[in-house]
Amino acid sequence: MTRTDTPPTWDERASLTTFLDYVRDTARMKCEGVSPEDARKAPLPGSPLMTLCGLINHLRWVEYSWFEVMFLGEEDEGPWTDDDPDREMRIAIDAPLADLLAEYDAQSARYRELVAAHDLEATAKRPIGDGRHVNLRWVLLHLIEEIARHNGHLDIVRELADGRTGA
Repeated sequence: MTRTDTPPTWDERASLTTFLDYVRDTARMKCEGVSPEDARKAPLPGSPLMTLCGLINHLRWVEYSWFEVMFLGEEDEGPWTDDDPDREMRIAIDAPLADLLAEYDAQSARYRELVAAHDLEATAKRPIGDGRHVNLRWVLLHLIEEIARHNGHLDIVRELADGRTGA
């Protein structure tokens, strides 16, 4: 897999979408070559849900939440509940990592189309916690930050699980 952090043009949209794809690709690369057993290991004693499978599934559902629920205003059909707010990480332990990555790839392709079809100033249908409606630009920046932060977690979990570090 190759990834690029240099946009094809220097405009804001190209920069944001290039970096979003870059951090997505980095997450995928950190999982390359891991065994099915190691993909399910939770090597951090205080974080039993922090597995490669759990983190990839979390990234997938975070993007779903921001693009479909918050930005488009669609009904929230995510796996989480009030009683189990991290359920997307818990249920991933039973899923093959290859399937989770394939679902994330397919979803990323759909969201590339969604972003291309909307102006960066377009506002989310649902408000954030303080009542404000963020714009698509903010959603993209937030997702870049969120995925990049979790790439650090993927690095740690991968190294503890099988001794390798991702790209």
